[in-house]
Amino acid sequence: MPTLAALRAFEVAARLGSFSAAARALNVTHAAISQHVRSLETHLDEKLFTRSARGMILTQAGLALSETLTEGFGMIVSGVRAITDERAHRPVNISTSPTFAEVWLMPKLGAFWTEHPDIYLQVQPYMGLSNLRADGIDVAIRFGAGQWPGLDVVPLLMSPFTVVCSPDYTEANSLEDIEDLSALYWVFSEFSSEQYAWGNRIGIDFKQQGYKELASNALTLSAVRSGLGVSIQSRVLVEDDIASGRMKVLYEGDPEGIGYYIVTLPGVLSPQVKTLRNWLLRNAEDVTTVEEIETEISEETQLP
Repeated sequence: MPTLAALRAFEVAARLGSFSAAARALNVTHAAISQHVRSLETHLDEKLFTRSARGMILTQAGLALSETLTEGFGMIVSGVRAITDERAHRPVNISTSPTFAEVWLMPKLGAFWTEHPDIYLQVQPYMGLSNLRADGIDVAIRFGAGQWPGLDVVPLLMSPFTVVCSPDYTEANSLEDIEDLSALYWVFSEFSSEQYAWGNRIGIDFKQQGYKELASNALTLSAVRSGLGVSIQSRVLVEDDIASGRMKVLYEGDPEGIGYYIVTLPGVLSPQVKTLRNWLLRNAEDVTTVEEIETEISEETQLP
């Protein structure tokens, strides 16, 4: 079978009518086109061009081959274009936790749609870790320490854990130091094992007083606002509640590389995905400085 390069060189030369024009079109030398055509003629044992005063003339065999190749290469170009056009117009799928979507992402997406009306986004709130390839996810925003093997990871928001409650709750419960946190009533999302791990790390015994698991972090935040207990939350998720006075900070830990990360499949990103990633990073800089974090990750912090 002749090489694809030889077939392509002959097709372009036949279509444009000269080796020089083919060389310019393919950004190679005249000698390279000539060599490709000679190798093709040797392989086929047929002359494909004859020289005349009017230049290079296709033989009957050359004409038949050039027509077939032009049609074939045209089909290849059409097939590739169809795939790239479909990719350009299909939605960009984003996976993240329901609470992050509600509290941080969705309020900002109006600006993204205004800036990029040609990019259609589909936000898929998901409690667990989505499988990017199997679930067709283009961008995942995950909470953890940033180490997910086999994926490309970029830090988005470094957010420390914060113990919060309503102002009314602290009035009814005394709190002198961190040891007193164990005596308070805790509320958690049932899918947030990293909150338990962080609390245990600073010495909180949740079983001393009791705790309640709720079906989602949104319900947990609502319970805290209502004065039903205290909770461990990522600072970025309660920033507005703290600023408005709906919540009060009882304790705040060091970020230690913990935060939200943009996670994508390895390889070249589509222009749409790259645009979204860069927009997310620009918006995150309005909240906190995006830094490169190198840290060890424990299993407890690998939930989005």
